[in-house]
Amino acid sequence: MSRIDKQRQLFYISLLLFTVLIILSMGIGVTVGQVAVPLTESFQILTNHLSGGLIGDLAHLSSSAHENIIWQIRFPRVLLAMLTGMGLSLAGAVMQTTVQNPLADPYILGISSGASLGATFAIMIGFGGTSVLAQLGLSFWAFLGAVTAAFLVLLLSNVGGQVNSIKLILSGMVLNALFTAFSNFIIYIANDAEGIRSITFWMMGSLAGASWSKLPLTAAVVLICFLFFVTQERVLNIMLLGDEAAITLGVNLNFYRKLYLVIAAILTGIIVANAGMIGFVGLIIPHIVRGIVGSNHRYFLPLSVFSGSLFMVWSDILSRIILPTIELPIGILTSLIGAPLFIYIFVKKGYKFGG
Repeated sequence: MSRIDKQRQLFYISLLLFTVLIILSMGIGVTVGQVAVPLTESFQILTNHLSGGLIGDLAHLSSSAHENIIWQIRFPRVLLAMLTGMGLSLAGAVMQTTVQNPLADPYILGISSGASLGATFAIMIGFGGTSVLAQLGLSFWAFLGAVTAAFLVLLLSNVGGQVNSIKLILSGMVLNALFTAFSNFIIYIANDAEGIRSITFWMMGSLAGASWSKLPLTAAVVLICFLFFVTQERVLNIMLLGDEAAITLGVNLNFYRKLYLVIAAILTGIIVANAGMIGFVGLIIPHIVRGIVGSNHRYFLPLSVFSGSLFMVWSDILSRIILPTIELPIGILTSLIGAPLFIYIFVKKGYKFGG
């Protein structure tokens, strides 16, 4: 069996395994929490609602409140966790390839900080509610902040010549610090105590505000971005070869870098608006997946999306049960898991990009 056949076989086995694990994890995710609901009862509620009432009888539930907990609170939360993991992993994978640097992700490049600044401003001017209009306003400002950050990163990295990976990383780090300072300044001068509490909790990352109204826009953006990048596997693979090889093959990498960063900014802005600041997902997940199936984006991108989804579902589960009486902000948990894991890969494995 050739190396390519082995890689393809490993990809399909991994994809099947992750699919099964995600389905099982979703079942656990809707069951655990402050209020314990039996797994069979949770399954009965979900099948009843998903089938439009054709399957399952809810008349014999042990508690009438369980239906509301499962369908209105926990299931949307699990779905948002999946979408968040998918989006952050996809954005991180694409950015690492785009700038040819394994340290790149939406946070390092300042895109998440830009989205955070936009969302912070939106919350302070009254878009922090649960209505559809408030959520659209928050998403718009986060999206605007992310796109502005991406534009400024590209503008700054273009100074003095053509864009390269080092200039992109340095520009992102500078703008990340600047946007974070502006966000903190807004919080410091604000007089709205409730708004400050909302921003503080939101900046630590949380899926507690998940609802059915948030899912359609997030799902549409994540799915469209994923389908787009899957069709770009040839260009993404060429990026790994470098600019000289790309010129020989007739591919304008400068154009594609800008395009991919803007699309990744849109994706990041929507996710940050709905889930807050959640770090290390877009950084660590692509590293792990690249070590399993390599850097060929035909296999790398789909498996990154599935792996990020599974990681976020379990991070959300742990954030709900790790402390007995309170919920741990998910951004804290992902950083506590991701930072040591990244250090281990960096120090012990001697990781090299494209390996």
